[in-house]
Amino acid sequence: MSYFAVALLEITLLGLLSGIAGTLIVLRRRSFFAVALSHATFPGGVIFALLGYHLLLGQALFAVILVLLMTLLARVPGQGRQVASGIVLALGFALGTLLAGLNPGLDVPVDALLVGSPLSVSMGDVSATAAVLVASLLIAVLTWRRVLFHTFDPAGFAAAGYRVWPIELLVTAVIAAAVVVAMPAVGAILGVAILIAPAAAARVLVRRIELIPPVAAALGVASGAAGLWASRAFDLAAGGSIGLATTLVFVLAVLWQRLRGLRVKEGSRCRRRSATPGSEKRCGPASLKRQGL
Repeated sequence: MSYFAVALLEITLLGLLSGIAGTLIVLRRRSFFAVALSHATFPGGVIFALLGYHLLLGQALFAVILVLLMTLLARVPGQGRQVASGIVLALGFALGTLLAGLNPGLDVPVDALLVGSPLSVSMGDVSATAAVLVASLLIAVLTWRRVLFHTFDPAGFAAAGYRVWPIELLVTAVIAAAVVVAMPAVGAILGVAILIAPAAAARVLVRRIELIPPVAAALGVASGAAGLWASRAFDLAAGGSIGLATTLVFVLAVLWQRLRGLRVKEGSRCRRRSATPGSEKRCGPASLKRQGL
């Protein structure tokens, strides 16, 4: 396969993964956690690059350590998950920058760890992403109802006799694995763009929870492929182009929601006016039809 075909396959898998991991991030409000995790695994990649091992392995192992650290910090009285995520983000990113600065002869460019390089991903990276996607699908099929129950009614979930920690562990594992496998393609900085933005756009566009994952996956694949194509057609940085494409999808979704809301409000206003004598011509069915309502 050509390097562009491998990159397209990787971006497609990440787009599909956004339908699961991205939905969990958005529904459970873990965006800052995902951002912190993507940045904080930076030193893991640097350390394993220095040792001559695959970067992805180092980032994965470092992600496990960071999740445990966040869990411990979140239990400190008076603190919370957001504070713990912020501390770990600062620690990881500062440590990675320090290690990279102390080793200027690093074989792997630091920029590749930060913004990724979709056109240089290997079949090993693709295989890792595919494995995470399959595992995430299995977890979603087996635990989706309980995850939603705990997400929207944690008190009721606990009162029903369910244990909270298995759900938290599974959700955290899916998010962490998705963030790690996204890094070779789009890096630590843009790694969450292809995961969060499509799911956030789907959350805006659809009202039914069960429709969010497939819509997010479709938007993730479409925006990722569009960004990759734009990078090739206009000679742009592939990671940045993909990040901008996914962000544009979210912006368009928000604008569409606002426009749809304005139309609904105008339609309701016209229906109320139609009940007033003499206003039928202005807000009658023909008028509403002309307005697209």
